[in-house]
Amino acid sequence: MAEEVWVGAWRPHRPRGPIMALYSSPGPKYLIPPTTGFVKHTPTKLRAPAYSFRGAPMLLAENCSPGPRYSVNPKILRTGKDLGPAYSILGRYHTKTKMTPGPGDYFPEKSIKHVFDSAPSHSISARTKTFRVDSTPGPAAYMLPVVMGPHTVGKVSQPSFSIKGRSKLGSFSDDLHKTPGPAAYRQTDVQVTKFKAPQYTMAARVEPPGDKTLKPGPGAHSPEKVTLNKPCAPIVTFGIKHSDYMTPLVVDVE
Repeated sequence: MAEEVWVGAWRPHRPRGPIMALYSSPGPKYLIPPTTGFVKHTPTKLRAPAYSFRGAPMLLAENCSPGPRYSVNPKILRTGKDLGPAYSILGRYHTKTKMTPGPGDYFPEKSIKHVFDSAPSHSISARTKTFRVDSTPGPAAYMLPVVMGPHTVGKVSQPSFSIKGRSKLGSFSDDLHKTPGPAAYRQTDVQVTKFKAPQYTMAARVEPPGDKTLKPGPGAHSPEKVTLNKPCAPIVTFGIKHSDYMTPLVVDVE
């Protein structure tokens, strides 16, 4: 038997852990807990609620109960009769009083002074019969003293000042020497002492000498009718209708 040659320090030995190549199973995919379903769900994932479908119940016997053939009152519950609020529509009651006051017969706004505190109110009545013979002075016959100005009565008046016009005597504008002012002198023309600027005048329009007869203008000529230096198309004219078989009208002029 030939001696086996090994490479390096490696020698055949027993593996320390399981090697998948040594097994004929499909691999470790069945060893991992599933992430679907309810039974043996992996604990590292959240498990959704699971619902089960129950089979159909067994059919009851035909003679077990009569079924919903009875007309049960819908107001009868398993806890008793349902006594909810019930309303009925009746006719209008007949009362003995026929003329009753309506809402417009009351004045609630007039009751404010009886319920809440209100200021005193006075009414103005008509003149009495003795008013004509009553000679006592009324309130308008008296005049109260003024409260503005220096002539107040019973009041302290503030100092009053008046503005007087300016006096010409002794003022700064008073001309004691009676000398003429700047406006009394005539202003000298500047062109007398300075260079005189050119001056222009506007005269009437001068008519040039020439012939005053009327001359034809541009509209008096018809250049489109000139055929001496330009070719002209044939011109056709329409004459008077005549016939060789019709005798012309001859009018004798005496």
